[in-house]
Amino acid sequence: MKERAYAKINLALNVKGRREDGYHELEMIMVPIDFYDEIEMIPSDHMNYHCNRPYIVFNEKNTIVKTVKYFRENYGIRQNYRITLKKHIPTRAGMAGGSADAAALIRLYDRAHHLHLSDEEKKKAALTIGADVLFCVYQRPALVGGIGEELRFFKPSVPFRILLVKPRKGVSTAESFRSLNLEACDHPDVYALQEALEAGDYERSISLMGNSLEEPSLRLLPVIGEIKRDCLSLGADYALMSGSGSTVFVLSQNGKTLEKIERKMKERGFFVRKTRILDV
Repeated sequence: MKERAYAKINLALNVKGRREDGYHELEMIMVPIDFYDEIEMIPSDHMNYHCNRPYIVFNEKNTIVKTVKYFRENYGIRQNYRITLKKHIPTRAGMAGGSADAAALIRLYDRAHHLHLSDEEKKKAALTIGADVLFCVYQRPALVGGIGEELRFFKPSVPFRILLVKPRKGVSTAESFRSLNLEACDHPDVYALQEALEAGDYERSISLMGNSLEEPSLRLLPVIGEIKRDCLSLGADYALMSGSGSTVFVLSQNGKTLEKIERKMKERGFFVRKTRILDV
């Protein structure tokens, strides 16, 4: 059995504050994009994991290993599998690659064992494994609240052309949050952005985008800011870091402009990929 694990970008990320339990209260506009990892799960005599990227380590922190453990402990599933991950989404990129992989495996277990998981069961599994996993289970544009457990789905009607640009280095989400100054960072209005996206208002949509974590991540990795400035100087309509970085997504309604930016960013040795919001 095979499943695609689609990446996401944050069109807006507002860190509202720090909770008593140490987590941060968030408001986000998240959209799945047509860029994905692939997971294959085949019955085997022993549990074994394989990946096309040698830097992926299948230890207890790996979201795929955590997902397997969850279904063994909570559903008594003892069937062993050969799990093969074909990795395309970069790590430490702000695109939820690990979360998307876990979500895809949740869907595979659900199908393979005819579990017919309810929304509450999916939610419990996802939140046990990681904060972005629940969004990735459904792969639909959503206003996301809390620590990722609150999803309000909607359908954007703005036709975006998107270019992903990522430097070689990534950003640690934990370090970005530790460096966050809630008084100085951006606090985008996610509700106004949702309305603009649903109304198909491109100009208003890009004027409302923002990311509270961009400022601390730019301090940790200044090249993110350089990418943004260069893309805008080359004619992009907008450029913003996704999640805690280090990927910058670049928006334009002009295909030739994006092709020019794509060419220039590739010349600088960055990871570059054209994409779009996933059709749902």
